[in-house]
Amino acid sequence: MSESKDIEQLVAQAKRGDQKAFNDLLNLYWKDVYLFQLGKSRSEDEAEDITIKSFARAFDKIDTFDEQYKFKTWLFTISNNLYIDEMRKKKTETISIHKNPKEIHKIADEDPSPADQLIQEQNLAQLKAYIQQLKPHYQVVINMRFFQELSYKEMAEKIGEPMNNIKVKLLRAKKLLAEIINNSERG
Repeated sequence: MSESKDIEQLVAQAKRGDQKAFNDLLNLYWKDVYLFQLGKSRSEDEAEDITIKSFARAFDKIDTFDEQYKFKTWLFTISNNLYIDEMRKKKTETISIHKNPKEIHKIADEDPSPADQLIQEQNLAQLKAYIQQLKPHYQVVINMRFFQELSYKEMAEKIGEPMNNIKVKLLRAKKLLAEIINNSERG
């Protein structure tokens, strides 16, 4: 099967609400979108923030994706528009980042993924040391979810961000944490 067929299949699965497909799309395109934003913003934190928002928006609007276009192009268009929106907000200093809670419904919270199981099986002291290697905003979502056992809704309210942003941050944090754990076990 060709790469474009694989992506078409992932998008179709994501449209049906398949959590693994969302994760695969995130993992497949994270670096591209992040580097695109880094080139525009020249700030790692801002690039990461807009990248998170880009995936959250794309996953929230996945049903509107038209298959006659390439998914990557659609994703970059969303990301570019979010960058423009962020620059306008900074320029006018009128910031309104809260979405209508009724619109937030994508990215299902399903049974623990292999990354979740790996995280939960680690020695607590060692796990906390690994978590400290993450950027602070990833540490916050990991701690809230796994140690404070907050729901996505509670996390969104506490942090003051849309729930989809929280979900994408948590997906990314779990992936990075799993990489840290795997690298330390190999080394």
